[in-house]
Amino acid sequence: MPHIAVPEGKADAEVRVWALRPEMGIGAGALSHAIYEQSIVPVRERELARMRIAQINGCVICQQWRSTPGAEAALTEDDYAHVLEWRTHDGYSERERLAVDYAERFALDHHSIDDAYYDRMRAASFSDAEILDLTVCIGGWLALGRTLHVLGLDDSCKIAR
Repeated sequence: MPHIAVPEGKADAEVRVWALRPEMGIGAGALSHAIYEQSIVPVRERELARMRIAQINGCVICQQWRSTPGAEAALTEDDYAHVLEWRTHDGYSERERLAVDYAERFALDHHSIDDAYYDRMRAASFSDAEILDLTVCIGGWLALGRTLHVLGLDDSCKIAR
């Protein structure tokens, strides 16, 4: 149940809420577009990192989301189901594990991301552009997913898989 009054309309509450602050809605929409349509990080790596942030945020919508362009052909439900076991699940590559680890550290222990950590990412063939890209993606998911959850807008609908 939303914790703020959401304007009436036909769209889901998590969309209608931006009518309260359309200027911010434009920014949130532009960030989402960049994350989902312009990222250079492979979709499997992004999706696994996104799912870890969704779990950390507790955002129901984000945990159910399966509409990332390209993800349907790249990930299975089994891939999503093992994100909490990213350290040991043998279905993930080293880069995928690092993407999930980076997301988790970003959200829960960002001070542990030091030069040695970036050396590990580069050793796994992450370019500086990919590191920046993944960082922006994680920051966006953390901010927007947590916004929906904190305002009680994440359980108002169930997104189809």
